[in-house]
Amino acid sequence: MSTKTVSNSNAPAIESRDDLLSVFSKGEKPAESWRIGTEHEKFVYRRSDHRAPSYDEPGGIRDLLGELTRFGWEPVEENGKVIALSGPDGTVSLEPAGQLELSGAPLDNLHETCAEAGRHLNQVKEVGDKLDLGFLGLGMWPDKAREDLPIMPKGRYGIMLSYMPKKGNLGLDMMLRTCTIQTNLDYESEADMARKFRVGLALQPLATALFANSPFTEGKPNGYLSYRSHIWSDTDPDRTGMLPFVFEDGFGYERYADYALNVPMYFVYRDGKYLDASGLDFKDFLNGELSILSGEKPTIDDWNDHLSTIFPEVRLKSFLEMRGADGGPWNRICALPALWVGLLYDRTALDSAWDVVKGWTLEEREALRDSVPELGFDAPIPGGRTLGELAPEILDIANAGLSARARLNGSGDNESGFLDPLREIVAGGKTPAEKLLERYHGAWDGDLSHVYEEESF
Repeated sequence: MSTKTVSNSNAPAIESRDDLLSVFSKGEKPAESWRIGTEHEKFVYRRSDHRAPSYDEPGGIRDLLGELTRFGWEPVEENGKVIALSGPDGTVSLEPAGQLELSGAPLDNLHETCAEAGRHLNQVKEVGDKLDLGFLGLGMWPDKAREDLPIMPKGRYGIMLSYMPKKGNLGLDMMLRTCTIQTNLDYESEADMARKFRVGLALQPLATALFANSPFTEGKPNGYLSYRSHIWSDTDPDRTGMLPFVFEDGFGYERYADYALNVPMYFVYRDGKYLDASGLDFKDFLNGELSILSGEKPTIDDWNDHLSTIFPEVRLKSFLEMRGADGGPWNRICALPALWVGLLYDRTALDSAWDVVKGWTLEEREALRDSVPELGFDAPIPGGRTLGELAPEILDIANAGLSARARLNGSGDNESGFLDPLREIVAGGKTPAEKLLERYHGAWDGDLSHVYEEESF
């Protein structure tokens, strides 16, 4: 989740509807300036007993952040506590229960993206060796109950933890017990954004299946392949889901802004503090009628903050976020941006992907989204096929897109090799979760502690 590094007290005020839309239009970039931003989270645990460390304990999350500063990261504080780090490789931040995230810098190509991930993971492993900490690459804590987990000292999390149970049954699990990999991508125009949004949204269930990696809850199989994805279906219907309006004629910045304005607020950030605005209406804020800040109108930063509290499968800010994948091992961190860059950053590939999904109805898209957390590659798609049968076709399109981009490394290789982990998954016909379940029922003999040995970075 987003981490603020400065107060928004000097941000420009919102004077008109155009100001709201400007956040999206200012994200437009020519194709040669498109960048790739990759975010990846991992669970932090004490190696000696697999416990999730608290923020303040010796060798805990605070000390982890402190030790990472040896690599040039600069601390970011909230109320006197370091809650993030900033540097050339982006931002290192904390999820609500201490999950560690790298929100990477916007980079030109996947070679740079994978090098960035490698630098970060090498740094945390070095610090982990000193502090007796390990880092687990899964989509959900496999053995932890909510009450086993600490809470990080970030103001927005306190507000969200209080509000979540009012809107769904699994929102606290989303905050405390999940990890994801995400990719942030650019667009050239409003029409380009809309086309990419539609393709990304329609094919998000495929990413969920390819990266499905959360089949355990509190030490036992939970009946799902991506329980992390299932959690989103019962988190908060006001701010999650497949956004049917994206596929309607005329979809663009205006329609997304209307949607966002109707999502209840979480907070307002003032003078370094988060003010509880949970359930309040941003439209009242625009009119100077927000009960907690009577007479005050929002700034552009307030609008950006609000946009960061919306969690659909694809999210629009000044870029597009692809949000459907479970957390996973090192090579899949590089594979997720490879999938989406291959599909969305080459026009021929984008058109080909759109041809695949453009005939799907609202009901068919929703049914696919609902079934994929449990069924994975066996989820049915329109036309009588399964998602597993579609996967090779989509990977071929992504491969062609990456080849056409022709971003080469020093050895002359293009970016298509970053798809190899996904090709292996599809060729094997089983999601990562199914392979975990095979080991759980086989070699592990029901002892889930083996997951720490085999799935840590």
